[in-house]
Amino acid sequence: MNQLVTPRIHHLGVQTADLDNCLAWYLEFFDAEQKWELDTFSELTLSRLPGIRRLIEVAAGDLRFHLFDRADHDGVLPDERGFQFQHACLQVAEPQDLETARRRWIELYESGRYTFARPDLPTEIVVDSDGVHSLYVFDVNGLEYEFTFVPEGDR
Repeated sequence: MNQLVTPRIHHLGVQTADLDNCLAWYLEFFDAEQKWELDTFSELTLSRLPGIRRLIEVAAGDLRFHLFDRADHDGVLPDERGFQFQHACLQVAEPQDLETARRRWIELYESGRYTFARPDLPTEIVVDSDGVHSLYVFDVNGLEYEFTFVPEGDR
């Protein structure tokens, strides 16, 4: 039997009810750049995402996000007890990067330029017994990201 090659993340897909708000926030928070945009889709995409209107790729370094809206999106957050991806964890190079992310998130929230699905502020930065630093934030859609610093590389 052939062994599956170890996969790596190519992009994270983010469905939103307000693509302009989402795009502007991702560009500013992640210091990202817009790479491309689509408004026509394959039959497979249309069958998986009925009502999709636009899809925009933004990139922050090697990390890509595919931001898209759907005509029938109701803007309702998923049930917290239901199955969902609970969060995506993004590793940073230095512990200070967590402070920068937390400060930037608060500045954008307090600017009033963005509409947030959840009013939750970022968590405090916590350090576990192994020295791993973690920070949790929600994007404008209410999707959770963990930022982590892992000392001595990969664990």
